[in-house]
Amino acid sequence: MKLVEPPSCNSPSAIVFIGKNSRGNWVAQEQNGLYGGLFVSRAQAVKYALFENGHHSETIVEVTCEIELDMNGRSAADPLPASRRRSARAG
Repeated sequence: MKLVEPPSCNSPSAIVFIGKNSRGNWVAQEQNGLYGGLFVSRAQAVKYALFENGHHSETIVEVTCEIELDMNGRSAADPLPASRRRSARAG
């Protein structure tokens, strides 16, 4: 019997961003940082995203800018950590 880990997300509306990080690895990350991973290929990142989001391909968004894996629970769409956000606003 093959054991399969259940998907991390039960909500079909969860957006999963995929794209390359600054080192050229593929990243897949749920918009709220609930799950994500690093992958060697785009195909593997998409396969993971589909598994985790219940095979809802319409909720997978491929980004053209660099995306870094962040497992601190911050939104994948938020490009700056809180500490840098304050200094960026200050000028």
